[in-house]
Amino acid sequence: MSTKLANPAPLGLMGFGMTTILLNIHNAGYFPIDSMILAMGIFYGGLSQVIVGIMCFQRGDTFGTTAFTSYGLFWLSLVGILVMPYMGLPASPAHFMGWYLSLWGVFTGFMFIGSLCYPRAKQVVFGSLTILFALLAARDFTGSELIGTIAGFEGIFCGASAIYFAMAQVINNEYGRTVLPIGEKKKQSTQDELTPAMTQQVAA
Repeated sequence: MSTKLANPAPLGLMGFGMTTILLNIHNAGYFPIDSMILAMGIFYGGLSQVIVGIMCFQRGDTFGTTAFTSYGLFWLSLVGILVMPYMGLPASPAHFMGWYLSLWGVFTGFMFIGSLCYPRAKQVVFGSLTILFALLAARDFTGSELIGTIAGFEGIFCGASAIYFAMAQVINNEYGRTVLPIGEKKKQSTQDELTPAMTQQVAA
């Protein structure tokens, strides 16, 4: 039996991507918030990403642990924000939601910087997510429906980019070659090329 650990990232990316698309179809003005979006936020967007974050921890993946666990808990907290007012708790004012989304935008901006060490597809996910949080925060600060609609379409793109990155990893792994390109960064070989030359100089 193989002891090789599976890559949990595609599962987390799919949970994030599908839930993000569904929520932003709502933000774009096509459908109201309903039980389907909330259920996706709890289970596939929320719990599955937390589980993936724990799996990344076991693999020693700091970036994956931080990203998936945080965004899983983001979805769970967002569902709580939407549902708790129906349980008698005060609803969060729009401006306060703007600050909530702004903080997530700052966090995602830092994660985007970290993603620059990874394939381009990953950078697109975190870059577009940073923009999405900025747009959603601007919507809540200004009350602009237009900004909210733009955010919805941008969020659909963000979710789709996560789904593409997830499926590219699965398909490329199964075929053992690049079927769906993800823009992998070429490893720098300068140090490897210099080392033999330096060794020869020392030996001489």
